[in-house]
Amino acid sequence: MSLRWSWWTRRRCSIPRFGAGAVSTLALALSGCLYGFAGGGLPNIKTVAILPFDNQTAEPALTKEVNDAVLEAFQGRLGLRIAGESNADAVVRGKVSRYDPDVPLVYRAGQGRTDVTRRQVQITIDVEILDQREGKTLWQRQGLSEVGDYAPPREVDGRKVALERLVNDLVDGAQSQW
Repeated sequence: MSLRWSWWTRRRCSIPRFGAGAVSTLALALSGCLYGFAGGGLPNIKTVAILPFDNQTAEPALTKEVNDAVLEAFQGRLGLRIAGESNADAVVRGKVSRYDPDVPLVYRAGQGRTDVTRRQVQITIDVEILDQREGKTLWQRQGLSEVGDYAPPREVDGRKVALERLVNDLVDGAQSQW
């Protein structure tokens, strides 16, 4: 450990630098004093327009649910401001290409019949995030699919879980490109 490092650490952290716990002290200093993490902000993208997702399924409520989930994630987790399409730095557009609300998952055998005790919702989307200033696609995924388990008849619970997972995938994919 150099004298300069020692002086810099002492001035900013007031943590003892030497002794039996020097390694753990250094680790503590690095984790607590020398750097931090900013929110999920993206360096060149400050505003985003989220266009209504096309819905190619028989479930009309999915359009609003997907849009609301994506909007909330981009505002809350990525710290972006919502803007109109013509003024936004980036545009998110996509479509819900598949919705399967009733995939049997767990069976229980009964006398003369079989009962399904757990089911699964599967939602598949195609999505693209476009940087409007640069005119290039930042992130794109075709057939992004997630599932959510539920106990019948609570399909809405499974749909909520699947949407949360889809949005996590979308946010993770978007952040990986910035």
